[in-house]
Amino acid sequence: MRLYDKKDVISMTENLMNLTAEVMDGRMITREEALDLYDHPLEELCECADRIRRRFCSNQFDICTIINGKSGRCSENCRFCAQSAHNHTCVSEYPLLPDEKIIEQAKSDHDQGVLRYSIVTSGKRLSDGEVEAMCRVVRKIREEVGIRVCVSFGLLNEQQFKKLKAAGVTRVHNNLETSRRNFPNICTTHTFDEKIKAIRAAQAAGLSVCSGGIMGLGETYEDRIDMALTLRDLGVKSVPVNMLNPIPGTPLAENERLTEDDMRRIVAVYRFILPAASIRLAGGRGLLPDKGKGCFTSGANAAISGDMLTTAGITVKRDMELLKELGYETGVCNE
Repeated sequence: MRLYDKKDVISMTENLMNLTAEVMDGRMITREEALDLYDHPLEELCECADRIRRRFCSNQFDICTIINGKSGRCSENCRFCAQSAHNHTCVSEYPLLPDEKIIEQAKSDHDQGVLRYSIVTSGKRLSDGEVEAMCRVVRKIREEVGIRVCVSFGLLNEQQFKKLKAAGVTRVHNNLETSRRNFPNICTTHTFDEKIKAIRAAQAAGLSVCSGGIMGLGETYEDRIDMALTLRDLGVKSVPVNMLNPIPGTPLAENERLTEDDMRRIVAVYRFILPAASIRLAGGRGLLPDKGKGCFTSGANAAISGDMLTTAGITVKRDMELLKELGYETGVCNE
């Protein structure tokens, strides 16, 4: 961060207000403008980001939950992941959960006011047989519970996504994780372009897409912004912002944790880049002392509640209380 004299600060404030007004009028900011936001005073930046959020998203808050439907022994070498077979962690390993277990959790979450439930599985992609099994589960959830269903089944093709859509899936999750430039530093067993291909296949099948990444992987400000711009180009409207939880046994176990202020600035800048998106706090939120409250007044308007895949999260009850305190109303956004 650079140091500025009083005249510079006044000029920056004016520029920020002008940029905010332009975004609220529908202009998409440039990469250079997004980079400049990293030099603005945090409180002013967050206040402006929240104004943009209110303009495009009102007081709607999109809250979802996830279940680890298949755990561990993943063939991919993602350096952050406790479920990778390349890393040495103590994560549980199991095949696809029984239908009843997945449906039971869906009912419990639905009863607590959650509107979307996501089934997440480890591995590069599910097999055709596993996709058929998950279609069966999704149909049961839609019939017995009624909650919207999102799936994260890896790098599937368009035909597989069409089958899932026909079963009742409405959204597919597939994180980019980081920028194209930084991706080879994080994973080498599949490519950034394979991620893009799967996202486009899901969209071609008529599904909405949830895609974001993890902050704190060792990326630069530029990497964060470039990932957001890629998501904007892809038309993604649900963007998870994870904070790395450094897991012992993974190559990134010693990475320094980001701070509340780091995360507030990230979501604020993302709100400028993606003004109408659901910017969703996800993994790592429980590490923040305020559990994300500051981010929810800095441009973020969505969250994954409950436990994460391999780590504890924040209970739905506690999140619902926080949303009420902040004046939000739960609702399905960008679907």
